[in-house]
Amino acid sequence: MSRTETVGLTRRGMLQSSSCNRLVNCSESFKRDSVISNGGSAKVRRSLERKKSKSFKEGESYPSCLITEAPGSIAAVRREEVAAQQALRKLKIAHYGRSKSTLSNFNSSKIVPLINPQPHSQRCSFLTPTSDPVYVAYHDEEWGVPVHDDKTLFELLTLSGAQVGSDWTSTLRKRHHFRKAFMEFEAEAVAKFSEKEINAISIEYKVDISKVRGVVENAAKILEVKKTFGSLERYLWGFVNHKPISTNYKLGHKIPVKTSKSESISKDMVRRGFRFVGPTVVHSFMQAAGLTNDHLLTCYRHTPCTLLITNP
Repeated sequence: MSRTETVGLTRRGMLQSSSCNRLVNCSESFKRDSVISNGGSAKVRRSLERKKSKSFKEGESYPSCLITEAPGSIAAVRREEVAAQQALRKLKIAHYGRSKSTLSNFNSSKIVPLINPQPHSQRCSFLTPTSDPVYVAYHDEEWGVPVHDDKTLFELLTLSGAQVGSDWTSTLRKRHHFRKAFMEFEAEAVAKFSEKEINAISIEYKVDISKVRGVVENAAKILEVKKTFGSLERYLWGFVNHKPISTNYKLGHKIPVKTSKSESISKDMVRRGFRFVGPTVVHSFMQAAGLTNDHLLTCYRHTPCTLLITNP
């Protein structure tokens, strides 16, 4: 073998040896990275297994209620949402009623737009874009405004009792009929109604005779209250120390249908012989007469009714 051939073989061997070394180094590096990766995965798996073992033990069965009824679970959150929706629906039914006649008689051509109406988003949530304009006007102009006139208090007490089994919109539409039937709510005149007049009012204005008779009896009780307290206003406002109650509700379904205060007023009125003055009716009356301001904090009427001062 010549010297040139020997040198060539030597160089070829050195190149092959270098290549083998590089392959070995790459293989070792890959194995090292693989071990680290596998070790990391194993650590993650062991961590998950430890967390799982703290909550549930393998081989044991657990009732589904522990998962679906756990606080903070998706099912629990969904139940809270449904409960809130149902509460809001009940509140709307209390205001609008279940009768379909109101919806069937609704005619958009009869709507009279309010002067400078407030955006719907600034009113209480029980008002909707399809709410009757009469009801919207009542909310904007009367609901929550303190009333100190005896005739108006008698009227609002009568309307609050009349809307039981119906809704405020229908009752407000008949308001002028009530005023005409009950002598503009002059308690002295109404208390003198005879049975014949009571029957005539019931037939002419299509009002349940028991409710007509209840209004007449309430008029007589108002006269008794005036003798004791000087006026109906002093009697009723005395329950709240002659200062309106201002609430801070943020959601419509949080507004109660009755309170401990309405229960105490109802109890005293029943004791005195008043009719149609249950706790729910009394609370509705308190809202109408401004003894309590239940406008939502988001409603544009909340602050004005809170700051409003009406001299008796």
